[in-house]
Amino acid sequence: MGRRTAVLLLAATAVALAAPGTARADSPGGWRSSGSSTVNSLTGGEGIATRADGSLLTRGLGSIPLGLRIAGWNHVGDPDIADGYTFDAYQGGDGATSKMFEVTTPSGTAYDYTHPLDAGEAINNSFATVSPDAQWLVAGEWGTMNRLQVFPAPLTNPSTPRTGGTLAQAGQISLDQPVQDVQGCDFVSTTRLVCASDDAAKDVLQVDLPHALDGMPVTGHVSTLFQLPRKSICSGTFESEGIDYDPAGEVLRVEIVSPSVCAVATTVYAYRPALT
Repeated sequence: MGRRTAVLLLAATAVALAAPGTARADSPGGWRSSGSSTVNSLTGGEGIATRADGSLLTRGLGSIPLGLRIAGWNHVGDPDIADGYTFDAYQGGDGATSKMFEVTTPSGTAYDYTHPLDAGEAINNSFATVSPDAQWLVAGEWGTMNRLQVFPAPLTNPSTPRTGGTLAQAGQISLDQPVQDVQGCDFVSTTRLVCASDDAAKDVLQVDLPHALDGMPVTGHVSTLFQLPRKSICSGTFESEGIDYDPAGEVLRVEIVSPSVCAVATTVYAYRPALT
């Protein structure tokens, strides 16, 4: 079963069976802490995603293939996996005029989709997450933003080229309040995303949509969920990074990088749906 198929089945089951005392990721009951682990920041400090077997895919600056780095793609964002396809978000340096999404098929073949920047669009490509029906890819910029970008999901949306090419935006998600430095988002249902923000007061956010994405403009409602722990022997500024929801295990994972020399390790905090 693909990851996105599992999301849809879980959502349908939750609607049919939900009752007081039931844990649901698509309900406003919140999340409860469920432990933590660490990953190497060089290969895991930018993002995480869950494979079909439950293992974690990690991304960091050391994960960028040499060929892409030579081509000028010097930053990789928070990835996603949908039906066995891996979606990576790449950006170039200052002055870049495009951003790129690389999709790797279940058999290991990679295809690159370049998006020429639209007027007013930031060069940043902080993350990629794919809707539960695998038709739409949501991405984000940096700084204070009042939107999330939406594209046809490369390869899994039949409107996109089969072997890479140019990718244009679809209808974006306008946000009813601005967000600051969003590092990653993931779908927990067809109409809800959870996002990691590098904002000390609003680490983990929730974006609720009025209906499933269909490629048309839509407005999302933003609310704050919780702050991440800040535990380290080093003092200084922590940085929130990637986020992932594993529907099979019902686990939400969020990364935070410690300050100073402790930044060599990234802590991954795990959460499960609280009782509603």
